[in-house]
Amino acid sequence: MSSQWSNASSDLLFAIDRDRDEPLRSQLERQVREAIRTGRLRVGERLPPSRELAGALGLSRGLVQDAYAQLLAEGYLVARVGSGTRVAAGACPPAAPPVPRRPAGRPPLLADFRWGVPDLGAFPMPDWLWAVREAARRMPVAELDYGDPRGSAVLREVVAGYARRVRAAAADPEHIVICSGYAQGLSLTLAALARGGVRRVAYEDPGSPASVRAAAAAAGLEAVPVPVDEQGIDVGALAATGARAVVVTPAHQWPTGVVLGPERRLALIAWAAAHDAVVIEDDYDAEFRYDREPVGALQGLAADRVVSISTVSKSLAPALRIGWLLCPPALADALVSVKHISDRGSPVLDQLALARLIESGRFDRHLRRMRGTYAARRTALLAALAEHAPGIAVSGLAAGFHAVAQLRETADERGLVAAARARSVGLYGMSTCRTSRATAPPRLVLGFGNVGERAVTAGISAIGDLLRERG
Repeated sequence: MSSQWSNASSDLLFAIDRDRDEPLRSQLERQVREAIRTGRLRVGERLPPSRELAGALGLSRGLVQDAYAQLLAEGYLVARVGSGTRVAAGACPPAAPPVPRRPAGRPPLLADFRWGVPDLGAFPMPDWLWAVREAARRMPVAELDYGDPRGSAVLREVVAGYARRVRAAAADPEHIVICSGYAQGLSLTLAALARGGVRRVAYEDPGSPASVRAAAAAAGLEAVPVPVDEQGIDVGALAATGARAVVVTPAHQWPTGVVLGPERRLALIAWAAAHDAVVIEDDYDAEFRYDREPVGALQGLAADRVVSISTVSKSLAPALRIGWLLCPPALADALVSVKHISDRGSPVLDQLALARLIESGRFDRHLRRMRGTYAARRTALLAALAEHAPGIAVSGLAAGFHAVAQLRETADERGLVAAARARSVGLYGMSTCRTSRATAPPRLVLGFGNVGERAVTAGISAIGDLLRERG
């Protein structure tokens, strides 16, 4: 049985339910608080006199007065002679700002050559669901505890075998740390190096200045750029920076696509040994090589000087947020400590699922399929450019799923990008990969990982005249 009271002017409704275990006074106090907190009662608004409310709800006037007294004491209400009982200033939340209207959605792009994204539609969902079920079925109850901050021992063992087999790495499960992708791996590494006294980290230019500088700033380090040429990072220029750490992409330099030459590899390792430095290897898309077998990881040459960071963001999907670090033994404890402080460890069920996916051979099968897919898109891109913009030179296509279009020295990179967008084609300039953001020399970085062959052809066809005239 319940009684209700409604104030039509404020659209305020109180309901007392005598069948509830909650005391009647508590029900009234709770509903007044909720009305104030949600804005149904606003600052200065008058509550009904205690006699009126008591009569409407079938309560004693003393009970209503006691409820008002409690809310007065809590600061929800104020009472003044001749003014009645009102909502106190400061009791209501501030009015929410008006929600800005979202601009009308842009029409979908004919082709979006955004870099760094694999074919999301080709994610092997049936295999992943199978792996998750298998992992959950086999998972010991003890795995539900916090566990080792390095990550699942099962995945570390599997990853070590995979890295030795596919990347020619010197991988020891005891010195592997599972992380949530490259960004966390880089942040953990720089934080551990900062603990050890490193104060400056170098990075490739062009490269990923924004991500490296952000991670360096969070760790309290200075980040300095080092130029890249056709052989990779300039080790002589690196030595002149005074850095004791450097972030490199030796197997397929981002974004130029060059491979760090053998002499440069040895020079880089020699630099690290001479300066008591650490090389941070971003092994981001080395599985996708088209002209020969994938180049072995730099870590295999100097496991005591190289931290190698790998993820499944390019091989499977970024949303999985799974990666791993191959750590030098001398740095492993510091990295594990930082990881433990950061998040106590990565999700275990996903780690076990990835281990099952790799062990079963389904991961390798997916990679073989995707190599064929990306190779076909690479061919389609070259054919479309040869037909519609034959003067555009293309480089960086030996691996991965992006290419670099080399424009004329007089080309307006940003103008070309804007003009292509007006035709519903997403283009991206290399200027965003340079520390200076300079548009010279003008270049386009054409990602084709998440663009089908038909879209590649249609997109290049739609802007062919722009590339011929402005590129």
